[in-house]
Amino acid sequence: QLLYGRHVAPFWDLRGGVRHDRLFGPGPDRDRSFAVLDVTGLAPYWFEVTPALFLSDDGDLSARLTVHADVLVTQRLVLQPRLELNAAAHDVPKFGVARGFDDVELGVRLRYEVRREFAPYLGVNWGQKLGNTADLARAGGEDVRVLGFVAGVRLWF
Repeated sequence: QLLYGRHVAPFWDLRGGVRHDRLFGPGPDRDRSFAVLDVTGLAPYWFEVTPALFLSDDGDLSARLTVHADVLVTQRLVLQPRLELNAAAHDVPKFGVARGFDDVELGVRLRYEVRREFAPYLGVNWGQKLGNTADLARAGGEDVRVLGFVAGVRLWF
């Protein structure tokens, strides 16, 4: 996902950009691209909130709400609990997505801020598919609950 943002109000930014997903698995690999529009900011009690809208290259509309908070362990080491909820306005069985709430993900990341603008991180996520999306996963022989690990770098300019 690549976004460009502008400050629109105290503690709030409006961002737009693109996202690309690629799914690997049995059969041919599948990929799709999205236009992205989100607003991100600091809600009361120091929670960062990011509601986002995604419009795929096939015209499928989906949304995501991400909520996280930064807990300082030291001046450079930051623990970040996260919650993510995804929903779709259209059925897209090719990508294992059904209309309605798709999944929820809980996780925690630990990042080290080498500089405020450059911070590598490691984390763990637990996810649960919901509703008809869970039914699609079961029908395809997939697990509806997943435990995963993430690694990355947070960059901003």
